[in-house]
This record gives sequence, structure tokens and C-alpha cells, in this order.
Amino acid sequence: MIYIGKFLHATNQQRTKEENRRHGEFNLIIEADDEQTAVDKFKERIKDFRGKTELFEGDCFIYMVHFLELDEFPKDRARMLYYKSIAGDPVMPYISCSAPSGEADACKILNWMENRPELDGRGTDVFMHFEG
Repeated sequence: MIYIGKFLHATNQQRTKEENRRHGEFNLIIEADDEQTAVDKFKERIKDFRGKTELFEGDCFIYMVHFLELDEFPKDRARMLYYKSIAGDPVMPYISCSAPSGEADACKILNWMENRPELDGRGTDVFMHFEG
């Protein structure tokens, strides 16, 4: 199976200097035998980025917000992933869908609620945390 993880990252670097505050998104993709192996490989790769690059420096929190499973890569027609539509101002509510399509063939959105960032006052668990 092919697994795609969408992640958010946020740092607490503003404690030293406000303009050091960083946040953003990234995706990881891997072919693995099962969900747990994919998650383990995601963590391994994120740790690798942390150790060899400046991508996740300092006190950094990483959340997995979407976890997709594909039977195979699309061959005849491209598949849309991570559609997002924002109403006006970036702080306004938005509509998003991990894999919008009238067809659900070969694509499954896996449950990853235990690592969703806090939304509507609900707490969450962090996928990974690096201390500065």
C-alpha cells in the first residue's frame, strides 16, 4: 500500500525572539505493508530531517492531520489531494478535503484523530515533539 501523511509543525522559538516563531505543513509518502509500518517510517524520516537539516529546529511540535492509504498510484487520471477553499480572510473558516473525488476507488482516509491539533477547544496528542 501507499501511505501519505499530512503534517503540521509549530515551534516555540518565539520565547527567544518573536520573529523566530515558525509553523507550516509538509507531506510524507511511503510504500509500506501496513499502517503502523508507515507511521514508524514517517517518524524515522522526521527524526532524520531534524538531525540533518534545520527544518525542525528548536522546540518543535509535529501533528499528523491526515493519513491516506492508496492501493496504487493513479495511472489514467490524476487524483486530487488536500483541496482547501478559504472564504476571504485567511482567519475565516475554510472547507478542506483530503481526497476529493466522486470515486473512492483505491483511496482510503485513515482515522488519525488521536493526533489532530486542538480544534474547537478539543485537546490533542502530539505526533512528535523535539525539545530545543
